[in-house]
Amino acid sequence: MPDGAEMGAYVAIPETGSGAGVLVLMEIFGVGTYIRRATERLAELGYVALAPDLYRRIDPGLELDHDEDGLNAAMAAVGRLDQEGAVEDSVTALEHLRGLPEVSGQVGVLGFCLGGSLAFGVAASSEPAAAVSYYGSGVPDALAQADQIRCPIIFHFGADDPFISSDQVELVEQAARQRPSWEFHRHPGAGHAFDNHDAPQFHQPDAAAVAWEQTRAFLAREL
Repeated sequence: MPDGAEMGAYVAIPETGSGAGVLVLMEIFGVGTYIRRATERLAELGYVALAPDLYRRIDPGLELDHDEDGLNAAMAAVGRLDQEGAVEDSVTALEHLRGLPEVSGQVGVLGFCLGGSLAFGVAASSEPAAAVSYYGSGVPDALAQADQIRCPIIFHFGADDPFISSDQVELVEQAARQRPSWEFHRHPGAGHAFDNHDAPQFHQPDAAAVAWEQTRAFLAREL
């Protein structure tokens, strides 16, 4: 790391032993069972996937349960997080992933929730080959950086997300309409964190399956 500290990460390698790379950026709960499983799902699609510990600056290794207490602790943790520093750490992790001997192709970035916002920041400040942003609440306020993004990007939002207003989501959709390499999906009946199978209060299996298939096709095309 630039500051001389270490950053932990979870890595999943496909059965073939090599492939294109995908950087997986965590939700506010940390690199726990859900994010580790996300890296494994990507490895099952043939990618080398790496999920860095973006809480390394404030509480290295922090993993929180997907319940009310965990959500409260996660909200407190993300409130302490240096967002710009987290983007810098993500870019560093992207370059590390790019240099792994198992990575034999291009490298993209995929993020959920907090990570969805950070993935947009990585796309704006670095050179991933593709970016995937799941319900990034910070994306609408970061659209001033849109012209800095050179890679294709796909966005997923829930149509009934209580944490991101429909007006904010509409701003992202409007920006996507103006850019041929941006793909936008608003999933009917889905709320926030609908992909998170470890959080019963959020998980929407049907929307998650549709979004994952769209993501699979996008990554197959772009990476």
